[in-house]
Amino acid sequence: MYAVIETGSKQYRVEAGQKLEIERLETKAGESVTFDRVLMINDGGKVVVGRPTVPRAAVIAEVLEHKRGPKVIAFKMRRREGYHRKVGHRQALTVVKIREIKF
Repeated sequence: MYAVIETGSKQYRVEAGQKLEIERLETKAGESVTFDRVLMINDGGKVVVGRPTVPRAAVIAEVLEHKRGPKVIAFKMRRREGYHRKVGHRQALTVVKIREIKF
């Protein structure tokens, strides 16, 4: 059984027991979080697609830790103008472990 959820304006395919890195949630480590924006559920070949979400469906997950992703470098330059700019960015992430999919 797997589900497709939406969080942080991104979609993720999740199964029970899976670890997942998503955008930062305002939940403390060790607490439980519920994702109610379930877009699709596949239960052994029986597919339920939401319009836009599946009613009464939820994915329960446990927050493991908060961390930061790898540094991404943005470098801008204009040739022959002496202009260059280097900016780094590290995305704030939350690691969650999917406990169960309720349907």
